[in-house]
Order: sequence, then structure tokens, then C-alpha cells
Amino acid sequence: MSNQANIIIKLDPVQPTIAYDTYWKFAYERQNVFYNRLKNGHPPFTNDAIIQEFKFTNVYRACDRVSQYLIKNVIYQKSGQNTSNDTLFRVILFKLFNKIETWRLLENRFGDLNVDNFELNSFKNFLDSEMNRGRVLYSNAYMMASGCKEFDVTRKHHAHLILLKKMLDDNLADKIASCRNMAEAYFLLLDYPLIGKFLAYQYITDLNYSGLTNFKETEFTIPGPGARDGIKKCFSKLGGLSETDIIKLMTDRQELEFERLGLNFQRIGNRPLQYIDIQNIFCEVDKYCRVAHPTLSGFSGRTRIKQRFRQNPEPIEYLFPPKWKVKLGVRSECR
Repeated sequence: MSNQANIIIKLDPVQPTIAYDTYWKFAYERQNVFYNRLKNGHPPFTNDAIIQEFKFTNVYRACDRVSQYLIKNVIYQKSGQNTSNDTLFRVILFKLFNKIETWRLLENRFGDLNVDNFELNSFKNFLDSEMNRGRVLYSNAYMMASGCKEFDVTRKHHAHLILLKKMLDDNLADKIASCRNMAEAYFLLLDYPLIGKFLAYQYITDLNYSGLTNFKETEFTIPGPGARDGIKKCFSKLGGLSETDIIKLMTDRQELEFERLGLNFQRIGNRPLQYIDIQNIFCEVDKYCRVAHPTLSGFSGRTRIKQRFRQNPEPIEYLFPPKWKVKLGVRSECR
């Protein structure tokens, strides 16, 4: 009996496609790329032609450049000195733009970014001047709705800063810190205008990197649009399971599947893939399948991978939330 038939029996009533094995093979190979970069900063980092040519995020979300900057420079840059309000302020301010260059601009202008030196009009006016000079303030990832109509303003960064001030005025940090689990905190964020399901889950994941919360990461997840596309390509039938159930199923099966395929997956420390990572891999496998399995279709109908791989010359000195107790065990100069 073939491996594919065995999978179908074991996963009944879920029915996988050819992309199911691709999911695990991609995760394995992309993680090898991560470690190959750490050991040797010069490409090629893989023999996989698709991964060589196109840009794919890391298997572990926390290893990506923007997440690393958030952890190291935004959350733990002055560890032990930030209040809970400062932590929420810094994390949400960074994630509103999700752009390292914008954070650096604000730091250069206002110094240490905390609640005490946050003056709404000063921040608005400064970013206005930068925007007028042609500065791009936002990244293309995790973009929030503009909010201009909701807040009666003409520029979206005005609306987003007003939203941030509202969170501070509502004492949101203490409310989140008092939540019993990630789901409770997620719904607090979801109550705010402009924050949909996907962003609320991303934001609570980012806040959970900090000392503000210590939620278990395998108790709650919200599939984003990219993950839903990946799930559709990996399974022909879900057998009555939800997409959330699929993410939980994949998380539970990770060791079994890597072993079945003979793949020696290298974890970050001894940290298994969490719900957020499993979801993230679905997003990347959706893109990978556009080349590897072009006949498979997702919900979006996208058929091309837009971004090609270009090596960033700025090294990353890796840091993970201390509560994870993760050490890479290799020199951390990934490019």
C-alpha cells in the first residue's frame, strides 16, 4: 500500500492531496535553509530550486527579521523597565506600521518610545512630514484598514495613532494581562475598530512574546486567508473538520509526519512548531504549490509568487523570549 493511501486511512475522514507531503517536506527544507544561513552566510542555502528562487518566510514565525526586531529592539530592548502600558504601546505602535525603518524614524525623533513621551499630535505631524518627503511608512504585510472614515481623518496613520491612544485610555494592557487565556485577550482586541480576526490574532501573538502575558500557544488559533488557501491545497476534503481543527491536527502530528517521511527536522532549541507556525507554513506552502503543484487551487486564485529571494546584508543576532528558554547553539549571524 502506498504512503498516500496510508495517510488517507490515518487521517480519515480528512483526505489529503499530493500537497500534504509537500507541506512537511517544505517545512523541513526551509528550516534547513535557516540553519544553513546561520552556519554559512553565502547562498545557495538549498538545492530546492523553488526555495532558491523565491522568498519564503521562516518556518518559525519568531525567526523572521521583523519578528526578531520586535522581540529584541521593541520588547526586550529595555527589559525590566517597561510598564505594562509601555509594553502594549511599543508593540502595537510597531505593529501598526510593521516596518523597522518607521520605528527607527520615530526613535530618532522622539527618543525612547513609551507612554510618557507619546503625544498624539507630535507623532502625527512628524509622520506627516516624513510622508510628504516621500517616505513609505507601512510595510506590505498585515496592513490594517485605513480608518479614515471611522475616525474622520484624511491619512491612515492619523487613524491608527488615534486607535492606539484609545487602547491606552481604555487601560487595555491591564485588561489583557488579566485574561485567563489567549482567546479572551484576542476578543478584547477584536472589539476595536479596524482590527479584524487575522490582525487580532497576530497582535495577541506578538504581545505574548513579552512579559505582559504568558498564554499557552497551543490552545487557540485563527486561520488567516493565506493559511486557508494552503489548507485547501493540502486537503481535498476536511471531513467535517474546521480549518482551525486542521491546524491543531497538523500540530499534533508533526513528529509522526517528519518521521514517516524520514525527515530530521531541526527545531529551534527543543521548541516544537506551535499553532502560529503551522498556520504560517500553510501560507508559505500555498505559495510554493503555485510552482510545485500549479493545478491545485486555493480560494484566492493566485497563480504566481511575487517576491523573489534577495539576501539582506544586515545580520540578525537572534533573541527569543526568555520564557521559551531557547538557545540556537550556533553562531547567530543569519543574513
